[in-house]
Amino acid sequence: MSNLVCVDDFAREAHSILPRNALDYYRSGADGEVTLSLNKEALRRLRIRPRMLRDVEHRSTETSALGARVAVPFGVSPTAMQRMAHPDGEVANVRAVSKLGGVYILSTLATTSIEEVARAAPECTRWFQLYIYKDRKITEQLVRRAERAGYKALVLTVDAPVFGLRRADARHKFTLPSHLQLANFVGLGEDKTNGVASAESGSALNEYVAKLFDASLSWRDIDWLKSFTSLPIVLKGVLTREDAILGVEHGVAAIFVSNHGARQLDYTPAAIEALPEITAAVKGRCQVFVDGGFSNGADIFKALALGADMVFVGRPALWGLTHSGQAGVEKVLGILKEELDRTMALAGCTNLKQIDKSMVVHESFYHKL
Repeated sequence: MSNLVCVDDFAREAHSILPRNALDYYRSGADGEVTLSLNKEALRRLRIRPRMLRDVEHRSTETSALGARVAVPFGVSPTAMQRMAHPDGEVANVRAVSKLGGVYILSTLATTSIEEVARAAPECTRWFQLYIYKDRKITEQLVRRAERAGYKALVLTVDAPVFGLRRADARHKFTLPSHLQLANFVGLGEDKTNGVASAESGSALNEYVAKLFDASLSWRDIDWLKSFTSLPIVLKGVLTREDAILGVEHGVAAIFVSNHGARQLDYTPAAIEALPEITAAVKGRCQVFVDGGFSNGADIFKALALGADMVFVGRPALWGLTHSGQAGVEKVLGILKEELDRTMALAGCTNLKQIDKSMVVHESFYHKL
């Protein structure tokens, strides 16, 4: 891997390795993929204003996420069906994150079970991403299993009452390869365990979601979750100050700014564009996380400057996983850490508290001069 020096290198390798079915699933966005492009473009339009002569010999990237000390201010977002990328799938990913000292979020739609991931990396800070099913007993069972397995938070995804139209998946009738299954639902019926194995008219995943996910999800369900679990709830998929304020009022532990990897509603803002209004609305009453288009350490620095407490990446970890399993993810995450550390040094920061909003501006700031 010595010739792979950035996340884009791993992305190119993964694109040449993955079967078309899996590649299109991982890389595609919703509809015309405007927001997919915007996630990257909006980050490129931000400029770093470095400060000089500030003694940056000794630096630290340590921070706190929901009360847990972590070595870096970034982690791995929930991404479904990771064993399509590599036979070790979620196990390789969580072990890499554990070695780094970050946060790993396991998807409900994983190809490795809650318990197996926990056994693979018992020391890792693990959170469980949750969808709410029409059969509420299933959702409650998932929460109980996450509690017993030592997961430290629930990441409730609220931007998917239905799944967005991903044209690549529809064209090629995306299905989960026959040797894999949705591991968290083994024993709960074929429609839940292997419901993504065949498609009638388009993406099998969209058909699965339409049949089983609860589109009636509302703010009442935050209170419902809190009624039977003491795990902190992270609200993932927020893009407006109005919803951020409502989340705080309902007692969530964190707001997760996300457009679902640009895979839900097209023409929404890039996550980095939505971040400032949400951090301003939250006013420090809970933590704020963000994902969407982050693929280098400088971009992580930008999000921290704009108020994020943690930044999460999805596809970069998948590209590393595809290339060489756990070793590939470790290399990708190590690159991100090194890039962030170097950006901090060159911008004049020795710790994360010194990264503030004065250090990042939109490119238009300079056009006005």
